[in-house]
Amino acid sequence: MTFFSFNCVLAQSSLFSEDIRSQRKWVDSVYSNLSLEEKIGQLFMIDVFTNKSDAELENIADFIKSNHIGGVIFSKGNPYRQAKFTNKIQSENKVPLLIGMDAEWGLAMRLDSTYAFPWNMTLGAIKDTSIVRKVGYQIGKHNKRLGVHINFAPVADINTNPSNPIIGNRSFGETKKVVISHSVALMKGMHDAGILTSAKHFPGHGDTHQDSHKTLPTINFSEERIRKIELEPFRALIKEGVSSIMVAHLNIPSLESKTNLPSSLSPKIVSELLKKDLGFNGIVITDALNMKGVSNNNSPGQVDLKAFKAGSDILLISENVPKAVQVIKKAILDEEISKKRLANSVKKILYAKYKVGLNNFESIETAKLTSDLNSEKNDAIYQMAIENATTLLKNDLGLLPINDIGNQCIAYLPLGDASSDTFYKTLNDYADVQKIENKDLILKNKGKLDFDHIIIGYHKSDANPWTNYKFTPFEISLIESVSQQNKVTLVNFSRPYSLLDLQSFINIDAIFQVYQNSKIAQSVAAQQIFGAIETKGKLPVSITSAFPVGTGYNLKSNGRLGKDYYQNLGFDSELEAKIDSLASYALTEEMTPGMQILIARKGKIIYDKNFGYHTYDKKIEVKSDHVYDLASLTKILTTLPILMTMEEANKLSLDSKLYELLPELAGSNKANINILDMLSHYARLQSWIPFYKKTLEDKEKYYAAESSKKFSIKVAQNMYLRTDYKDSIYSEIVESELRDTLEYKYSDLPYYFLKKYIEEEFDNTLNTLAETYFYKPMGLKHLKFFPLNHFDKKEIVPTELDEKWRNELIHGTVHDQGAAMLGGIGGHAGLFGNAHDVASFMQLYLNNGNYGDRSYFSKQTMSKFNTCYYCEQEVRRGVGFDKPQLEDIGPTCGCISMSSFGHSGFTGTYAWADPEQEIIYVFLSNRIHPDASNRKLIEEDIRTKIQGIIYENLIEEN
Repeated sequence: MTFFSFNCVLAQSSLFSEDIRSQRKWVDSVYSNLSLEEKIGQLFMIDVFTNKSDAELENIADFIKSNHIGGVIFSKGNPYRQAKFTNKIQSENKVPLLIGMDAEWGLAMRLDSTYAFPWNMTLGAIKDTSIVRKVGYQIGKHNKRLGVHINFAPVADINTNPSNPIIGNRSFGETKKVVISHSVALMKGMHDAGILTSAKHFPGHGDTHQDSHKTLPTINFSEERIRKIELEPFRALIKEGVSSIMVAHLNIPSLESKTNLPSSLSPKIVSELLKKDLGFNGIVITDALNMKGVSNNNSPGQVDLKAFKAGSDILLISENVPKAVQVIKKAILDEEISKKRLANSVKKILYAKYKVGLNNFESIETAKLTSDLNSEKNDAIYQMAIENATTLLKNDLGLLPINDIGNQCIAYLPLGDASSDTFYKTLNDYADVQKIENKDLILKNKGKLDFDHIIIGYHKSDANPWTNYKFTPFEISLIESVSQQNKVTLVNFSRPYSLLDLQSFINIDAIFQVYQNSKIAQSVAAQQIFGAIETKGKLPVSITSAFPVGTGYNLKSNGRLGKDYYQNLGFDSELEAKIDSLASYALTEEMTPGMQILIARKGKIIYDKNFGYHTYDKKIEVKSDHVYDLASLTKILTTLPILMTMEEANKLSLDSKLYELLPELAGSNKANINILDMLSHYARLQSWIPFYKKTLEDKEKYYAAESSKKFSIKVAQNMYLRTDYKDSIYSEIVESELRDTLEYKYSDLPYYFLKKYIEEEFDNTLNTLAETYFYKPMGLKHLKFFPLNHFDKKEIVPTELDEKWRNELIHGTVHDQGAAMLGGIGGHAGLFGNAHDVASFMQLYLNNGNYGDRSYFSKQTMSKFNTCYYCEQEVRRGVGFDKPQLEDIGPTCGCISMSSFGHSGFTGTYAWADPEQEIIYVFLSNRIHPDASNRKLIEEDIRTKIQGIIYENLIEEN
């Protein structure tokens, strides 16, 4: 006969499987075949450290078997050894064991080689609790993969005492509202993953300055206060189906009149308050019975009996299991404890075991265990959590985000004793930020520094939530001194309570609370400081009256390109491997020596990898800051944006004819060609003119070995072209014949005209204009003409070994002959760059002319240039932009929206943007090295095949 009634079934639904009949049958069958000692053994959960020797673990396994232990709580160790030991004990025991762990922020709370998710207090700053649920799910998945059935989480304590030595970061916050919503979300996530949960530390350990591991803390609040505040999270978790509740060792006079009786041994608190008043019928677990808070005044065995009599079901980490078993057995035989009471606890434990699948135990697969527990999905969820948690507490005069990076001198002052490398590196992805190394000199100068903006980062260890978080007196002096004299942003990578040590916040212009010091947290914080990622966290605890609970400014993204994981932006898990495979194939088949591939979606880079080397001799690996000859991408990254601003300023229109821009063309066959037609490649212009070939007939006439006034255009080492040959190029274009038929024909020639017009109009060079109006204010440090003036030669990827004209390896100078003969600057070629900066510029286009909270041109202008005006004439092009093919063959995968746009380059480059899916794809290579006749990359459509993979693996369409 089962002890459960129908009403009890409803009350204990958190322990029941879908097939309740089969579950009940299994429970009754197992229970009926247990001896009294075996039944009592089910109550105990002992601790196991898998970092112990094999001999010690063998002894523990024997102890478990001989004492009929019901469960194990694993502590410090290694996941592989834990899995191996779990398989051993599960196979050796009559009744399978319930495996538990303290994995509040993941298995890393106890195990090496596993993942640590953000602390609860970090999660408490997140407004969207669905994200907290995702964290819980991932933690639950890790537990389940390792054969752990119950995670002793969530922590339901309300941390109303900043000096609490044991809870602190483990709490979601200081208000019951936040603790309720976030603990429920974390619990549900773990339930979604199929594991059991345990709310702790009942009835509330949040407002104490003592640690129950070391002593018995006293809670002096009234019963009314405790019921209204501390109990509310537990009440909510019970209502939402928490599997178990862990009872703390606390002295609470208002709830238990017996002096210094720990709450875990109090029938009033466990049986009456928790079970009767709150209606909890799940598993009740004691906190560890070897903790000083309960063991100091209670002998082994007796403390277990008292805890069981108080109402607990599982006795956690008994100091002496054999003695405790005998004491409890005697109490049962003496009828001090009824057999019904024993059955109630043991059967609840068995019901839990069935629910987690222990009726049909399957060994833990140890192959790929470490990789399964450390997948990139963890990082994706971690980033999602941090993005939503970081909290802007103060922002005087809208100091953040930093928008104007072109004209500011920014410095970074690192404080604390933990790493700050990722933060500093990511800051420098957006602007030139100087690190201040000499801290003593700051105080000598009374804090006055010659910078426009100083970012102070306070970095403390993320090893565990209990590490020291306080500023040193010297650091406090530095902050006070620097903030009195300079514009300062303080970024706190520690718990928010560290801010309590500061005497005043008045002189600190901006305060940014990040909570964690992980690499991901540092990267996200730097991106948010520059506006690439939205900031929306809310403070879960109060920091004096200056920053009450809920403080937090929302900052929208200013349009700069950020970074994220593809799992967070709607791509499936195969995306990365498929692209990697195709890139490797391109290298193996020698389609190109190396490449940079970048994908961004919704303003965030989700794939950014480098493959191969600069050349086939494999001496220099391709890195992210190395620059490629972008070839025709110059058209849409230099000439076109300048032209767009001029059109918007009414200096010209798409109907403007060439003779109106360049009066000397009046009377020529080019005079009446307008901008729309020639940039749509629908103007009968020749595709290109090999200007250099004519000079080969008499090299001495056109070239000199040394630079002079007459020969000033350097086209190669010891090879200078006649200064006046620029005019000859221009004349040859003007005099060239128009094609007989008006049809689509791609041509470089319009950009020679536009370069001349733009430079005459502004009385400045094209490269200077692009740098002044776009690259510098956008913070694009790797888009440059004349790369040898800006980068080490080892950072510049070479192109062709030119044996026809320049007789050298083209390395650091433009490959395109026409651009080279113009001095290295062409309207159609000459720009060098890396994938990141190309993508950033494409993001400017996707943002309809906005980047870094600055408008470069309007949405209407973008639309005007990104329109196919001659589609009906089978011309796919926009104005300057390439567009998707109208039929089967063309520049894209054929799987992309018609609103998309981009361009490709002769050297093996490609950039494409899709407004509908908010996707940017950049592919940079030097496929023409060492010979431009190598067309394998083109013939195999590698660039567009990768684009196809992007869209094939897009599982979320917004």
